[in-house]
Amino acid sequence: MESIQQEGDRRHDEIRVPLMGAGKVVNRNLYIATSVAVLGPLSIGYTLGYTSSANPDLKAKNILDEDTASLFGALIAVGAMGGGLLAGWLIEAAGRKLCVMSCALPFVIGWLCISISHGIIALLMIGRILTGVAAGMCSLVVPVYIAETSTPSLRGFLGSCFQVAVTVGILFSYVVGLAGLNYVWLALVGAIIPTVLIVLMAFMPETPHYLLGKNKRNDALHVLTYLRGVHVDVDDECCEIESNLDQQETMSFSEFLAPGLYKPLIVSCMLMIFQQFSGINAVMFFTVDIFGSAGFSDGHLATVIVGAVQVVFTCIAASIMDRAGRRILLIIAGTGMTISCVTFGLYYQLTESSSSTNVTVATTIAPSSSDLNWLSLTSMIVYIISFSLGWGAIPWLVMSEIFPARARGIASGIATLVNWTCAFIVTLTFVQMSDAFSHQGAFWFYAGVCFLGIVFVFFVVPETKGRTLEEIECYFEGRNPSKEDF
Repeated sequence: MESIQQEGDRRHDEIRVPLMGAGKVVNRNLYIATSVAVLGPLSIGYTLGYTSSANPDLKAKNILDEDTASLFGALIAVGAMGGGLLAGWLIEAAGRKLCVMSCALPFVIGWLCISISHGIIALLMIGRILTGVAAGMCSLVVPVYIAETSTPSLRGFLGSCFQVAVTVGILFSYVVGLAGLNYVWLALVGAIIPTVLIVLMAFMPETPHYLLGKNKRNDALHVLTYLRGVHVDVDDECCEIESNLDQQETMSFSEFLAPGLYKPLIVSCMLMIFQQFSGINAVMFFTVDIFGSAGFSDGHLATVIVGAVQVVFTCIAASIMDRAGRRILLIIAGTGMTISCVTFGLYYQLTESSSSTNVTVATTIAPSSSDLNWLSLTSMIVYIISFSLGWGAIPWLVMSEIFPARARGIASGIATLVNWTCAFIVTLTFVQMSDAFSHQGAFWFYAGVCFLGIVFVFFVVPETKGRTLEEIECYFEGRNPSKEDF
């Protein structure tokens, strides 16, 4: 695994010293472009958190029952599956910038459908699917846009802003829900964010990788100058991107049999699977019960607290991403998640054995004694902190880094499809899984998945911090003669 780092150090000596000697890099415009792009994942977060705030109102008005409310929540994943594939095509056909802007349209239309539904369930479901399509599109294009505009030294930090924005969006939806807005006003608030996105994104640049792929070298140089600063000689960076593009052939499906594509695709898809099957949905499912057993009677307040913890520690992860590296954060986070899932299972095993009646999903799962409340609360906090530090942000960041330029759209589309498909499966099957294997069995299953994730990262996932996208591509394609077998 060290080979990619060693090769990167050699190429940095050849490429980056002249660049830094040519002038100081000014990243203000890069930060602005990233800040505008992450309005997309901010909308994703708001969409994910919307059901938590809106479902009580929808149920109180007898618009949705328990079954339809569950379906309403899960439909975002259905839409996102198609949205990821759509963005995989659009990102190459229309460019990264226009694809980001196009994400706003299904968001706005979907929120408007929900707001004018007047209790018509079909319109609610259509609106939810459309917001899911937009979420799937954003999940793909925003990480790619950020990766292709960033410098290697900032790509980890800026790429992690995707997940930061998602957690902020979730927290925002919880806070707005606390204000007592009904489902209509909550939907109208959701439509504001993508409207701002499409307006501001019109003033942001296309990525230099896409422009050079379309033989627009002058435009690419202009964009690089805008992103790096007028005092930086961006020719070296431009030539490196061009050199890599020149060695690539037109994309065909037979390319998926080549190591340079199937290896990063396996890495990305497996990270997505481990992320979704790590137990995050189960932990969030029991949040209100766990806080209730610890003395918090307000379920909305509990979700706000959890959302705030996610935001804080995702921000911490973003701030150390380019210093600590992706691998070490995934391993540390996976270890914390494994331990906390084991203790979660232990908590339910102990409380079940101390109860005189069988526990079902439909009943209160608080223990009969307060002696074990600390265990469930501590397990949940440790799990959420661990997930926020690694497995929340890094799978999306790695997806944006490791695919070759010619296949970045289609391969990222496949990885996005895998992620949202797994999310849909986990959402629909968690209650049944808890019924079949008990709560402790479900959490011990998730502990096993987290442990396998650690093993996979340790033996398979390369470190990408500080490396250019071209260096990462060379690693997977074997163009580095000193590269070890994958």
